[in-house]
Amino acid sequence: MKVEVAYVRGRSLSLSSSLKSMLLSPMDPITPPVSLLDLRFEQMQARLAADGLRPIHARTLWKVLYRELDVAPQLREALSPPLARWLRDHWGGTVNLTTATISEQLRSSDGMTRKLLLRLRDGQEIETVVMGYPGRFTACLSSQAGCAMGCVFCATGQMGFVRHLAPGEIVSQVIAAQRLLRAEGNELRNLVLMGMGEPLHNYDAVMQALDSVCHSPGMCIAPSRVSVSTVGLVPAIIRFTDERRPYSLAVSLHAATDEERSALLPVNQRWPLAELMEACRYHSQRLSRRVFFGWTLIAGRNDSPEHARILVELLRGLDAHINLIRLNATAGFDGSTSADASADAFRNSLKAAGVPCTIRQYRGIDVAAGCGQLRADRLERAR
Repeated sequence: MKVEVAYVRGRSLSLSSSLKSMLLSPMDPITPPVSLLDLRFEQMQARLAADGLRPIHARTLWKVLYRELDVAPQLREALSPPLARWLRDHWGGTVNLTTATISEQLRSSDGMTRKLLLRLRDGQEIETVVMGYPGRFTACLSSQAGCAMGCVFCATGQMGFVRHLAPGEIVSQVIAAQRLLRAEGNELRNLVLMGMGEPLHNYDAVMQALDSVCHSPGMCIAPSRVSVSTVGLVPAIIRFTDERRPYSLAVSLHAATDEERSALLPVNQRWPLAELMEACRYHSQRLSRRVFFGWTLIAGRNDSPEHARILVELLRGLDAHINLIRLNATAGFDGSTSADASADAFRNSLKAAGVPCTIRQYRGIDVAAGCGQLRADRLERAR
């Protein structure tokens, strides 16, 4: 049977009724494969149970992914037959694995810092930094491709926001760092969410990823060794506190007056210092925890004794620790890092007032270890 559907220049175009039905009826949506790294442990159990597998198989698969760091479990031979069959039957159809391929790796001259540029499935590139200290290794993770916060001295803030990372894309950074370290006989101990992006802007994905890497049957990184940084998203800090998340809170402060902070961090115009400090006090008092504050030392802008005095007043009565960070210069910001004498004087002023503080080691400058610098350099080279 023929059905007329249109006229073009006086001639009728006909299609079979079956083809017309296909064109006019909505197509069934194509469901993309689910990454196993996007699943919580309980979700993995439920997924396998729905296909008739016992809970022990979920625990085995979790260990394969998170403890043994196998990035191709569907090819693994030493699995129980039911789990091996399930992986073979579902791989690429309903499940797969988030991958982050190392597209570039730079190592500092002292051998203690490595900057990884990781390529995701859609071609986006993110950064992960692996830092070595005496007796421990720390990975600095990204939570977004780009960043919407627009902090003026940050290379990621200068490139703008692209998209949030999925939980599995955050987990895959930990796996990449851990595989790199284990190949050298070392082990990852600490995690900091201080890379590309604002972690609390991607709250749910970040918390799910951390729950997974801290889960005991797998990687089992201690929550007390995880730090989540924010530029000051007050509602998210309140939520983080009310949910009693077991991770340390680090707040990027950088200035102690609204005028100076708004010039560096546009987010301060939305949640000014009074609101931010109230949220920090709420967090500290409710959970009996210290709040860590980041202060990037910028010559002539926030490194004078007067700046230190105002900071002391801002933090009075709060259990706080200040991490003083030397500025990593970027092409999009005209500031320069403080001189050693200024940095030492600033630290001494804080200590004299009873405020704990540390000048962070100046690490990874020769490998563009500052947030977003390697990706920005890659884009500039491409241009």
